[in-house]
Amino acid sequence: MLDVLIVGAGPAGSVAGTILARAGARVRIVDRATFPRDKLCGDTINPGTLARLRALDLAAGIDQRGLPVEGMNVTGGDGRTIQGRYPRGLSGRALTRRDLDWLLLQQATNAGCLFEPGVAVRRALVDDRPGPLSVGGAVVGSGRRELSIPARVTIAADGRHSTIAFGLGLAQHPPRPRRWAIGAYFEDFLPGSVTPLTVGEMHVRRGHYIGVAPVPGSLTNVCLVKPSFAGDTALSDPAAALKNTLAGDPMLRERAAGARLIGSPIVLGPLAVDVRDAAIDGLLLAGDAAGFIDPMTGDGLRFAICGGELAAGAALRALACGWAGVHAGLTAERRRAFAGKWRFNRALRALVASPRAIGVASIGARIAPSMLHAVIARAGDCSTAVW
Repeated sequence: MLDVLIVGAGPAGSVAGTILARAGARVRIVDRATFPRDKLCGDTINPGTLARLRALDLAAGIDQRGLPVEGMNVTGGDGRTIQGRYPRGLSGRALTRRDLDWLLLQQATNAGCLFEPGVAVRRALVDDRPGPLSVGGAVVGSGRRELSIPARVTIAADGRHSTIAFGLGLAQHPPRPRRWAIGAYFEDFLPGSVTPLTVGEMHVRRGHYIGVAPVPGSLTNVCLVKPSFAGDTALSDPAAALKNTLAGDPMLRERAAGARLIGSPIVLGPLAVDVRDAAIDGLLLAGDAAGFIDPMTGDGLRFAICGGELAAGAALRALACGWAGVHAGLTAERRRAFAGKWRFNRALRALVASPRAIGVASIGARIAPSMLHAVIARAGDCSTAVW
């Protein structure tokens, strides 16, 4: 029997697998995709997250391949711009998820994890003995062919639409917010006159916002986040929705006028996922499978990477001493690691939901620049970036 079965080979699964394999656990990672594969994301790693990868000795290749990201510019619909740099010369990296996930997965296999691509997980392998619900692995397969993979610990790191979490009734899409993302890569997307290539961008408009980030290969990641409503045709023709939004934006239309769309846009949504806290022996959740918001500051990767690390620690405790106290300990660790940033992100999303608030913030940033610097530092998790 395996010590640990990890469902999902994204950052959370790969980080957890690497830590566990280094500790001597027998680990198997399965994923329905074949890697490297494309993944919708803002493609930015903030300074604090990058520092954590370095501390875990998992940043190999990221520094070399990624473009430096030294801060963030936020614009409102009235043309106002808030510009901020990370403090103390700190920087993050811009790197496509295709490359980042592949780099992390390779490190997991180098550490000793067995990886099997193209494996569709159908449900958790639930112990049918009397007593509290427990999980002992997963059932995989397609059609009528199924195979059970038993494991002492199962880590569900299979994303926002986690088969494991939804199948056990642990996850649901909340009624609000109901936002969708449309993301794509462009060639020849021009940099802004006030936006150097080393700064990420967030353009806040009435009813939507647009993230822009240059990535390696002379490409630009453009991601539109918007609510969906009855009769909305944007999701049925995402390329047209993205191009029309850019063409209608006074601050982006000239930059996008000569840009060429590379490949087909990816659509993701609804974005938010709520996961209830359920202590099921044999099962741990990590990454987006443990809950998802639409992060704006690189926090999706922070939550995935740190969440994978915390899940690995919990798995090691369960393997060594049993499940007593493991879930309570993990919940407390996640709260200490993430609760402050969850509150910060809720406040930031409330701010950017109002273009008028961006104008007020722009004036405030000029009057009290230290306030802006504090917000940028918090957004980039710079307090945790030890260099």
